[in-house]
Amino acid sequence: MDLLKNLSASQPIGVFDSGIGGLTVAHAIANRLPFEQLIYFGDTAHLPYGDKSGDAIRYYSLKIAKFLLEQEAKMIVIACNSASTAASRVLAEFFPDQVHFVNVVDPLVEAVVSRNLKKVGIIATKATISSGVYQQQLKQAQPDLEVFALATPLLVPMIEEGYADSRISQPIIDNYLSDPGFENMDALLLACTHYPLIRQEIEDYFQGKVEVLDSTLVATDAVYDSLERSNLLSTSLQTPHQFYVSDHTPSFEATTKLFYGAEIQLKHFPLW
Repeated sequence: MDLLKNLSASQPIGVFDSGIGGLTVAHAIANRLPFEQLIYFGDTAHLPYGDKSGDAIRYYSLKIAKFLLEQEAKMIVIACNSASTAASRVLAEFFPDQVHFVNVVDPLVEAVVSRNLKKVGIIATKATISSGVYQQQLKQAQPDLEVFALATPLLVPMIEEGYADSRISQPIIDNYLSDPGFENMDALLLACTHYPLIRQEIEDYFQGKVEVLDSTLVATDAVYDSLERSNLLSTSLQTPHQFYVSDHTPSFEATTKLFYGAEIQLKHFPLW
């Protein structure tokens, strides 16, 4: 029995991340699909996932997916690079025909391949670059593609401390993007959910000469396309969005406006 056929357009979209960085994905989805209700889960008790084992990430992801399914999610968006890599296949196998899954890695790889580019650059956290997930999937999908990946570890703390679009941010961004490895590239992949907050500064650096592919926007396109194909796009306003975290602190509450662009109330749901 195909349980996906029993899903309703009025059901919510679940989004999860290891923390609150995935709120940029939730924000992009809310802007693109204003009639959808979102249920966001940030596993703040276990962040960052980048330094966790694959087994641990899969365990946390399964528990979060179960929670989101209990909220009757019609789709679950894995807004985390580490979980996208370690848990996407397991989630699809564990919950067959129950829910649509979209992650942030596959759509970005597909976007690159569809453009038939010759060279791309990637910026991300140390954990994402070290995992090699983007490099491997891109080369597998397009063997002749030249890929240059650079870890940019100062960008996340800079953004989280509120220094995006400041006198401090531009020299740091310029220093990374001036790396010779980025010469003659066609596109730059922003492979971190924090980086949309500095996308304009990155685009300004390249002055339109390089296409900047934002993983949050590309994933949002994938969400839209999947729901449209399945006739699950909501056409009427749903109940308000809900935001959950596994560990609630005032600092998380204060930082949410930076990532979501508006004040939101976090609810505590312990994930043990």
